[in-house]
Amino acid sequence: MSIPAHGPRRPRMGTLHAMLVLGMLEAFGPLSMDLYLPQLPQLAASLGATDALGQATMSACMVGLGLGQLVAGPLSDRLGRRRPLIVGVAAFAVLSVLCAIAPSIELLLVARFLQGLAGSAGIVICLAVARDQFEGVELSRMLSLLFLVSGTAPIIAPVVGGQLARVMDWRGIFWVLGGIGVMLVLVVVLALPETLDPDQRHGGGLRVLTGHAGSVLRDRLFVAVLCASAGGGVAFFTYLSMSSFVLQEQFALTPQAFSIAFAAGALAHIAGGQASRLVVRRFGPLRVYLGGITATLLATSVLLVLALGGTGVAGIVAALIGFMLCAGLGGPNGQTLALAHHGARAGTASALLGMSTFLFGPLVAPLVAGAGGATATTMALTMTVAAAVAALAAWLFVRPAARE
Repeated sequence: MSIPAHGPRRPRMGTLHAMLVLGMLEAFGPLSMDLYLPQLPQLAASLGATDALGQATMSACMVGLGLGQLVAGPLSDRLGRRRPLIVGVAAFAVLSVLCAIAPSIELLLVARFLQGLAGSAGIVICLAVARDQFEGVELSRMLSLLFLVSGTAPIIAPVVGGQLARVMDWRGIFWVLGGIGVMLVLVVVLALPETLDPDQRHGGGLRVLTGHAGSVLRDRLFVAVLCASAGGGVAFFTYLSMSSFVLQEQFALTPQAFSIAFAAGALAHIAGGQASRLVVRRFGPLRVYLGGITATLLATSVLLVLALGGTGVAGIVAALIGFMLCAGLGGPNGQTLALAHHGARAGTASALLGMSTFLFGPLVAPLVAGAGGATATTMALTMTVAAAVAALAAWLFVRPAARE
């Protein structure tokens, strides 16, 4: 299968404009998670909840992020990109306030799920907008460039969150998220043009939406990437949800020290994305994708060996940084391969792809933490198994499908 290497399809947005606007909107997920990540243990304690229930506040949001994309993506194929995006961002701001005033862990879980549903519009529609404008190698390069903006959120958010922990509790963090949501509404209204031409939208209802999803799922390459993304999502979310407990409770890092370690991982993720941008024209999306996903498995395997050997915090942090570096290398190219045949159904395809990434991890990680505890060994073992599933899917299914 050859992937087109053309440039912009509808050059309404310049590369820099697209990178800045879409990068800010793609920050929904990291902002929703990472800003309050240093205070996750304190949140659980203040609401009288277990560590597993504290992690479940992240899981609830991530499940919402996954399921919401199945609504927002197809709607953007039908109504255009701007209207669903504006509604989703505005709802995210309101629901952030509801999280801030939640009196119990149960109500917080509900509010976080709804917050994820709303925030999903930013993630899935941004990917659809990028597909509207670019394809092939240029799409891979654009997605890598987005890491320069959206990737700063995981760097800045935990550091800022760690410093905010000095002056406010976790509730104050959600008030800050509400303010960020309002700012992003203005970004969409003022800086994001409509990128889906009216003649490419569909006017049907559920039958048409189902037909689009069916067409996407009949693409062997898309389904193969979907399966690999599910494994990668479990590995990433296990890291995201358990690292704060492992590093702060098992290794006694302060929230501020943890935020710095987490930011270093996010910086490595950006570096991986930029390495992909530099080499993809020479090697192509498939080879870079396979290299990144194989390196990710190697990194998690090293993490597991170190955890079983009882190494200190420096070794664990270094291995986690290596994991993030390798994940950043493969990520943009997997998306490029999955969307290659679905320009007219980019919203639906992006939604299904995002669902596989955001849905399974939040379901698996709390179950593992509840059964084995939030320890370095449990985290490393789960990440390694998930990375192995992703690598097997990539080599056994993505590789042959992409070469047809």
